[in-house]
Amino acid sequence: MAQTATTGSLENAQNIIIAAARYTEEHNAPAMNLIEQFTLPKGSKQVTVPKVGQMSMQDLTDGIDIIDEEDIGMTTVDLTASEVGAKIILTDKLVRQSSENVFSMIGRQLGDGMARKKDSDVIALYSGFSTDIGAATRPMNLANVSAAVAYAKGNKFGSNVYIVQHPFAVWDIANQAVTASSTYPVPAGWSSDLLGNFFSGLRPLNGVPVFEDGNITIDSSSDAVGVIADKSALAVLKSVDMNKEQDRDISLRATEVVITADYGVFELDDSKGAALTLNAGTPVTVDPS
Repeated sequence: MAQTATTGSLENAQNIIIAAARYTEEHNAPAMNLIEQFTLPKGSKQVTVPKVGQMSMQDLTDGIDIIDEEDIGMTTVDLTASEVGAKIILTDKLVRQSSENVFSMIGRQLGDGMARKKDSDVIALYSGFSTDIGAATRPMNLANVSAAVAYAKGNKFGSNVYIVQHPFAVWDIANQAVTASSTYPVPAGWSSDLLGNFFSGLRPLNGVPVFEDGNITIDSSSDAVGVIADKSALAVLKSVDMNKEQDRDISLRATEVVITADYGVFELDDSKGAALTLNAGTPVTVDPS
């Protein structure tokens, strides 16, 4: 008598895959989690986000009418969503002969793929800012990070400013903490604080958190385009976070499982962010002898 995968075993395999995929996707997309989040209402095709310009106050004199009115300078950005996805095939034989660990591994790979796609879509927006306050071959040392933070604060980016760069670039900060010189001295206690937290996430520099993202592309000159921006600079519109559909193929003796998401990422306000191109050459170990 031929063996077939039971409905229960197939459903269990799918549940393990989806659970692992969702967990991995939620915990592996730092860039996506730092931007404004919008949800597409059911029955809608887009969300229109208004933007209002800065306004100035004027001195008033008692008994004198206000003559000059402020131009609200309203503009709008239309956000839409599009689908991404992947398909896997679970054969009856695979379901019969595989352990739960195999399905968890499949789920993690799916989740990682979805996270990488979403993350890369956000990262692609970094080079779209009209200003790049970094430059090719420039290291991510304390002086340059401080300059970037000063630029953001001086240009009133906002109260939720962050930096994202490739881990190879961020390594320069830790390297400086170890090999600090008189040219760029570091504040007392800063090195120990930084190194003590380096592997659990960098401490904020002048109030601005620094995030590492290995999905940032390094070009042939060992440079990477990161970002310094306020949360309000970029946005994601979510229609469907992650959806699963399945279809039975009897002749193939397998079940197709399709994973999809429906979203879009956009620049909301160019004045609230800047690209940050820095050197991201591969770190090298040093022989202490």
